[in-house]
Amino acid sequence: MAIFKVEGGRRLRGEITPQGAKNEALQILCATLLTQEKVIVHNVPQILDVIQLIELLQAMGVEVERLSEESYSFRAADIDPDYLRSDDYCRRASRLRGSVMLLGPMLARFGVGYMPKPGGDKIGRRRLDTHFIGFQKLGATLDFDTAAACSEVRCKELKGCYMLLDEASVTGTANIIMAAVMAKGFTTIYNAACEPYIQQLCLMLNRMGARISGIASNLLTIEGVRELHGTEHTLLPDMIEVGSFIGLAAMTRSELTIRNVSFENLGIIPAQFARLGIRFEQHGDDIYIPQQEHYRIENFMDGSIMTIADAPWPGLTPDLLSVFLVVATQAKGSVLIHQKMFESRLFFVDKLIDMGAQIILCDPHRATVIGHDHQMRLRATRMTSPDIRAGVALLIAAMSAEGTSTIQNIEQIDRGYKDIDGRLNALGARITRVEE
Repeated sequence: MAIFKVEGGRRLRGEITPQGAKNEALQILCATLLTQEKVIVHNVPQILDVIQLIELLQAMGVEVERLSEESYSFRAADIDPDYLRSDDYCRRASRLRGSVMLLGPMLARFGVGYMPKPGGDKIGRRRLDTHFIGFQKLGATLDFDTAAACSEVRCKELKGCYMLLDEASVTGTANIIMAAVMAKGFTTIYNAACEPYIQQLCLMLNRMGARISGIASNLLTIEGVRELHGTEHTLLPDMIEVGSFIGLAAMTRSELTIRNVSFENLGIIPAQFARLGIRFEQHGDDIYIPQQEHYRIENFMDGSIMTIADAPWPGLTPDLLSVFLVVATQAKGSVLIHQKMFESRLFFVDKLIDMGAQIILCDPHRATVIGHDHQMRLRATRMTSPDIRAGVALLIAAMSAEGTSTIQNIEQIDRGYKDIDGRLNALGARITRVEE
């Protein structure tokens, strides 16, 4: 297993460009199953989760051609639905969370889909009820094999309907959209997720011949069509990487320019970093973060302690709360981090406490951070990356710490961040990947 050896205390300088969006890529690649014509996708991030999904699509019968380093063509003309019953499919699909979004396209096009218990980050309960209830409302039947931990959805014909989602699940909304675009009649989805990546999926499907209206709102109307066609699509830059780099620059007191961030699609992320006192400038579609020796957390207008919490879009994405938490450890002031969605996502804070951070874990969802204001550096230590986002937060902590830290289980970081050690080393970091 590979580990990172991270020499802390090094300031970075230069430019970095975010990769294509991981969460968008997983949706878009699954959507290529909706047509037998060629779909070309650009800006595909070379990260473990995306590579594994591409390999799974190939095993299902999709013709995949790599056109350049980050561009692929997909042609799902000869899919074998029976392969989804195989042990090989179960093994591959259970390795990544995004494989659940194969169900919607398979149900729409072939009338059947199979799904083992999906993998992904161990960050608490991640129920799939929203997906399956949506399929059932469209007319599908659900059969769950308890012994095999495998779900089967099946239908003779999907029929449009009205549905009010019980939660604004991003993957659930994407899955239901991909099923509904070929359902008979009209489908109305209320309380739909409306993240930029969902908007991108809808825009791509419309270019393929779908009829989706209400894009960018939480009320989608879909008129079903009989078939979809090929298209070309470019993924947005990854907003989680952009936020990670902003936090990294502040934590290490570095001067960085983040290029081509698609600023209009970052939502509240820049403003929330500003509430931590982090300065930045927008230069066209780039973000410039000047070297900053101190950053002060704002209070609310009534003087009460700042709270940063996740919320459905256009609220703050939960994927960045781990980064906000670690950056706050060197701010001036205090902040309450409230992770509402996942009850295990804050459990990495014990590693930060070992490093000297002042953090009170109030309960599984809330942590109070009292910042050091860079008056006391964190201590180097040995730690394990529990999930993608906590992993990069621990990497940021290690890069600001005094001494050399060791991070184990870095495959978790590789699942979401392309060549993170090489890209940061090019800016002046000293991160060594070692087989242990």
